[in-house]
Parts: sequence; C-alpha cells; structure tokens
Amino acid sequence: MKRHTATFKAQVTLEMLKEEKTVTQIAAEHGVHPGQLHRWKRQALENFPHLFTESEALKQEAQAHEQQLAELYAQIGKLTTQLEWLKKKSGLDPLSR
Repeated sequence: MKRHTATFKAQVTLEMLKEEKTVTQIAAEHGVHPGQLHRWKRQALENFPHLFTESEALKQEAQAHEQQLAELYAQIGKLTTQLEWLKKKSGLDPLSR
C-alpha cells in the first residue's frame, strides 16, 4: 500500500475542490483511486472548521511553553549560583584555592 505525504494529499484535495477537472481525471493523473480522493476531500471538509481554532490553541500552548521555559531557565540560574556559592564555602571549588 502506497503512503502519501500530507502535502501531496492537500495538493490533490485542493485540486478536487477547484472542480476544474473530474475526480477520475485527477485520480488518473496522480495514480490514486477515486474513492481515496473522495475520502481525502471528506476529511478536509470535516476538519476545515477546526483549522482556525486549532491554531489559536497551539498559539496558547506555545505561550505557556515559553513561560515554563523561562521559569526553568531562571531556576537553573538560581541553582547554579547556589552551587557555586556552596563549592566556594565548602572548599571543593579548585578555583577558590
């Protein structure tokens, strides 16, 4: 069974939506069964309403990730500073000798 990339599926489905050629013509040009093309088109149309809401959710998730990353870097900086201080006080730091 041949696997097609998401880009290929999107291009062929867009070609179907333009309705400049018949499904049979598009299927023959791309070597894909017409039934498969109808499934891709149905899937695209079913998911179309989610296109913009998912991007907003992804944007919010990315912002939360960036905030978490900043907090973690701040924690790393704090712990690094504490570790260096402890090394100096304990005498374990070879540079402080």
